[in-house]
This record gives sequence, structure tokens and C-alpha cells, in this order.
Amino acid sequence: MTPPVAQSGMQLNAELVQIDLTPRKPAPKPAWLKAKAPMGETFHNLKKMARELNLHTVCESAQCPNIGECWNQKSATFMMLGNLCTRRCGFCAVPKGKPEPIDFDEPRRVAYAVAQLGLAHAVITSVNRDDDNVGAARAFVSVIEEIRMQAPGCRVEVLTPDFQGNEEALRLVVEARPEILNHNIETVPRLYRVAKSGGRYEKSLRFLQHAKELAAEMFDDRDGDQIVTKTGIIVGMGEEMHELLAVFRDLADRRVDILTIGQYLRPSRDHLPMARYYTPEEFAFLKHEAVGMGFRHVESGPLVRSSYHAQEQAESTGLA
Repeated sequence: MTPPVAQSGMQLNAELVQIDLTPRKPAPKPAWLKAKAPMGETFHNLKKMARELNLHTVCESAQCPNIGECWNQKSATFMMLGNLCTRRCGFCAVPKGKPEPIDFDEPRRVAYAVAQLGLAHAVITSVNRDDDNVGAARAFVSVIEEIRMQAPGCRVEVLTPDFQGNEEALRLVVEARPEILNHNIETVPRLYRVAKSGGRYEKSLRFLQHAKELAAEMFDDRDGDQIVTKTGIIVGMGEEMHELLAVFRDLADRRVDILTIGQYLRPSRDHLPMARYYTPEEFAFLKHEAVGMGFRHVESGPLVRSSYHAQEQAESTGLA
């Protein structure tokens, strides 16, 4: 499939991306980036429940454009381990700072919310907790166990940090056997230094590969398919098409099952500048190329985020 012609836009230095502080007239969003405004009884009830249980959702903290659609369908991604991240990724809207001690009662409250919502597929993520990677992993184990007690039959997808490559932390999560283990690669290697602070491209690749290896070892499963692995990437921060395809090949070589591809939307002027909008045709091209590399499912579109249509993604693989 021939790649579409790239839309013109601001060119970023190939070696260095800097925060742009010069005032400029904001470009209007293309029609294909318009999302439904958050409203409705279900939306407000879910928001009220999250407040009452002192829970955070990545939908709010990361300013997800799909919050209206997802919440009205009783679909939300709960974010554990507080609302302050120990890393300062250039693309992310989640607040940064020194976090409070880990609340180990939080998994019980998350599971209660999942049960109250009657979810068939729960997505749980967290901020980075580089101050206590093993403690963070234990919280993920607890929420998996609590959901299985309070909401039997609910499929569990966890979107975890890289735990700074801590072997014990990853082993704990894999041993808990979530149906889907997600860790986002986020961007191409060249942009890691400015986009994914504290992260390393090779470390994230190793995380996804090692999860399959651990599953094979623990569950006597040669292919490691007892756990479906998943990752996501956002585009529009200055990467080139050939760089994206190289990342897809790296992920496919590590037998990642599900890939999500979405448009970067700059949360504020304090975040990385957006290089350009990708067109729907470019997202279709990226999906076509990724499917050809062997992914079980590829979700590709302007408004796609890691947990967007997560239940449908899981079911389409035939693995979860």
C-alpha cells in the first residue's frame, strides 16, 4: 500500500525538540477530530461515583477526547497509585510531582466501582511510581484479584509502567494473569528523550517481550499466549513514517498482539508542540502496514487511545 502524501506542517529538528514559547494563532482542528461533548446522566453518575470512592480516571487526568462517548457507555479506565506521576513526559497531561504513599485499599475500591458498573472488561492503569516499583506492581496484583472476587467473569486489562525494568515487579503482574497486559511504547526512539522522560525504548521493548517469556515459563505455555500483550503509539510529534514502520516491526518481532495508533493532541503550551495532524488516510495506511506484520488487532485513528474500544479489541483477537 502506497503511503499517503503527508500533510504539510511544522518541521521539527531531527535531533532536538524544544518547547515552543512563541505566541501563534492556533490552527483549527480538522473535522475528523471532533468528539462528542461529555454529558448525560450516565456520565455524571460515573463522575460522582469516582469522587465518592476517591478514585482517579485516566480519562479525566489525561484529558482524553473520548471521555463523553466512553463514559456514557459505562466504560472508564481507572488510574491507580494516586494522581501525581514521578515522570515528566512531554506529551502527557497527567499531573507531575512527588506522590503520596501507595494506598493499598485503592484496588478494593476500584473493583467495587467495576462491579457497580457491571463491566465485562475493566481497564486499569496507573501513574509511574519510580519511588516504589515493586509496591506499584503489588497494587496491580491486588486490583486483579479484587476484580475477580467482586466482579466474577469480568476481563481484566492492565496498562502498566515499565517498572524501570524491575524483574520482580513484572513477574508479579504476569503471575496474576491479567487477560491483557498493556505497556505503551508511545513514540519512536529518536523522540524518547523529549517525549518519554525517564523511559527507554529498548526497555519498553524488553518489557513486552519478557512478559511473553514469563508467561511461557510460568504457565507451561510455549507461545506465551496465556497473556495477550498490547501497546500503543501516538503520532504527530515529529516522527517520520519510516520510523513508525520500524517501530511496528520491532513490536511484531516481539509478538505483541494488539497495537493502537492515535493522534497526539497537545494538552497545553507547556507540553511538546504538535508537528501535524495525520489524515484518516494515513491512519488507514498505518493500520494496513501493521496488520501485514502480524498483529492480531490494530486500532488506528485520530481519536484512538489505549483503552478506546478495549473490549472490542480483546474480543477480536480471539485470545482474551
